[in-house]
Formats: sequence, structure tokens, C-alpha cells
Amino acid sequence: MRLAAVERELDDLARELEALFAREVEAALPPLVEAFARLVEAFARLVEVFARLVEVFARLVEVFARLVEAFARELEDFFAAAPALRAGPPLRAAGALRALGMWVSPLPRLIGDATISREHSRRRMPQYDPRVTRHFLTGEELDDAELDALLARAGELKRDRGASNALAGRSVALVFERPSTRTRISLEVGVSELGGHPVVLREGEMQLSRGESLRDTALVLSRYVHAVGVRTEAHATVEELAEHSSVPVINMLTADHHPCQALADLQTLRECFGQTSGLKLAYVGDGNNMAHSLMLLGAKAGVEVVVATPAELRPDEAILERAQALGSVSLTDDPREAAAGASALYADVWVSMGDEETAARRRNLLEPYRLDESLLEVAGPDAIVLHCLPAHVGEEISEGALYGPQSVVFEQAENRLHAQKALLELLVI
Repeated sequence: MRLAAVERELDDLARELEALFAREVEAALPPLVEAFARLVEAFARLVEVFARLVEVFARLVEVFARLVEAFARELEDFFAAAPALRAGPPLRAAGALRALGMWVSPLPRLIGDATISREHSRRRMPQYDPRVTRHFLTGEELDDAELDALLARAGELKRDRGASNALAGRSVALVFERPSTRTRISLEVGVSELGGHPVVLREGEMQLSRGESLRDTALVLSRYVHAVGVRTEAHATVEELAEHSSVPVINMLTADHHPCQALADLQTLRECFGQTSGLKLAYVGDGNNMAHSLMLLGAKAGVEVVVATPAELRPDEAILERAQALGSVSLTDDPREAAAGASALYADVWVSMGDEETAARRRNLLEPYRLDESLLEVAGPDAIVLHCLPAHVGEEISEGALYGPQSVVFEQAENRLHAQKALLELLVI
């Protein structure tokens, strides 16, 4: 009986404790719930205030961009009415202000990775006046330090293809009036890898084919995109577009120059030899746009460029003089003399687009200028083989040279992608 009494007392005590705990919790819980609800409400208000601030900031940016655009149009109208006061295309204030407006308008979207990429690239590249619209028509637009930094940046982008988002929120028009494989693919992929949007325009897809002027085309594209790449026949076409464009114009190939290819060639030399300065490059074949760009950009990079070509197909004399003013550039009609001790032998097609009517004569003239194993024998012991492609095996290059152990032709082709990405970073941001 005593045990039963103890158990009853314990049960009573347990019920009393349970009742006490229930009363205390019931009394304390409502204030806690109320406090938490107030905290949630305060946080919601804070979020709402922040959202309004962001909205106000976005509106301010939009208004500022419109003001800049309106002011730019007024300036352009002023200069159009007074041609004598108009500066050259790189220094036009209206174009610079429009470029500023296009940079400001997407600013809220660009805060983040793109800002980081832009600052990284500016630290890497030499500084220049951001108000100046920079074009890339021959390669002479770059100074020696810029070219060296661009090649170094191309190497970085090759090691990490996703390293830059510099074109986020930007579009680049790529205008093709001539067929293309490497140029089309490398630039379209390059713009995409930099976070931008490539707008590919083929021959016949623009009003240019129906008589719209180059000037009007440049003025319109400048308001839509952040850069324009052009692959065409006449070099005067890219010059006129650049004259009227307030965004960078990039020469993707003309009959006179192929500077984007030359950047990839220099990057390849740098990869193979650790530097470009002091190397000898022998170009054998037609003194065409590729010879011109190798002379100009090779000289800037400290490369000794020797062009071996028949007298009838010599490079343009004015371009040759400009190249020789930049560095060591020479001509010969003897391919073996050019190749002697060279670090690199370079070939290009004998019959370019537009030269079909003179194809037979060209092949006859260029027969002694084939890049083959016998020519490699007189080059340096570590000489490499370069070709800008497409190649015609058995004409300008032998199968053994193109696919042999000394060939870096397809590494060279890949480098179009990386060199052009570095170029876009420099020009657009």
C-alpha cells in the first residue's frame, strides 16, 4: 500500500509539472511569435526599399544615357553642318558620346562578372583615351606595347577560354561579303565566349546589296552594336565604314590586308619560341594581303620578315615602305635565300578569291615558290611551317610540309580564336 501511495504522489507531481509547463509556454509563446512576425515584416520593408532604390537607380541611368545620346546627335548635326570643323573619325566627340551612352545604358546588367573582366583586361592592356573610337584595319593602329600585351592576353585566354566575360550585354556585327570558314567560326565563337552576342550578316542580307551607302550603314550599325567586323574585297570599304562609325570597325579580311590572321601568326611564333623579337620569318609566294599584314605586324613585333615572290607579284610598294619604316622587312625573288636560317616558313594560296582569271599565269610564276621539304632543309633546325589556310596540297605547299612534324598550321588556325578575343577586349571595352 505504501508503494501504491508513492506512485500516486509521483503521478500527481508529474501532472502538476505538466500543467505548470503548459501555462508558462502558453504565456511566453505569443510574445515570441509576435516579435518574429515584426522581424519578418521589417525585413520585407527593407527588401521593398532596396528594390525601389534599384528601380530609381536604373531610371537615372536610363535618363543619363538618353541625355548622352541626344547630346551626341546634336554634336553630330553640328559637325555635319560644318565639315571644316570636323575632326578625323577616331576623334569625333559625337561618336565618343554615343559610345558612352551605349556603355552606360546596360550598366545594371553588367555589374558583376563583366565588370571584373573589364577591369582585369584594362590592367593587362596599355591605357588609351576611352573617348577615342579605335579601329583595326591594318594592324598599324596598335603600338608595340599594345601588340605585345595583346599577344600575352591571347595566351591567357587560350589557357582558360572562359576567363573573360568582357562582352556581356554587348553585340558585335560580323559582316561577310566573302566566304569564310576560320574567320566566321572563330569570331562568332569568340564573341560568344566573351559573353556577347554575334550578329552574323551574309552577302545579300543587308541593304548594301540594294544600294544603301556605306556611310548610312555605319551610322545605323553604330546605334545597334558595339563593334563591326567586315570581310570584304575592297579595303576602301572598311576605311569608309570606319570613317563614319562611332564603334570599332575590325578588318576581318580585305584584298589588301588580313591583320587578324597576322595576330594569330604572331601568337603562334610566341608559343613556339617564347618570343617574337629576333626571329626570322620567310614568306614564299604571292605578295598579297597576307604578305602585307605579315610585313606590317611582324615588323612591329620585332620579327625579321623576308618575302620571296616573283617580281610580277611583288607586294604594294607603299605598304612595303611603311613596313620597312617599322622594322626589318626585305624582298627577294629567291625562295631559298629567304628561307636560309629562318625560324618559320610561311605559305599562302597561289590563287586568291578574285584572281581566278589569272590563275594559270599565277601558278606558272609561283611554281618555284612551293613550301616543301627541300625548302625546309635550308631553314633553321627548329623551323616551323605556317599556312593561313585553306591549303592546296601540291601547289603552294607539299603534303609533307603541311602535315609533317614541323607543321603548326592547325595550332595557328586555333589561335585565330584567342588572338581575336584579346583584340575585342582591347577595342570594345
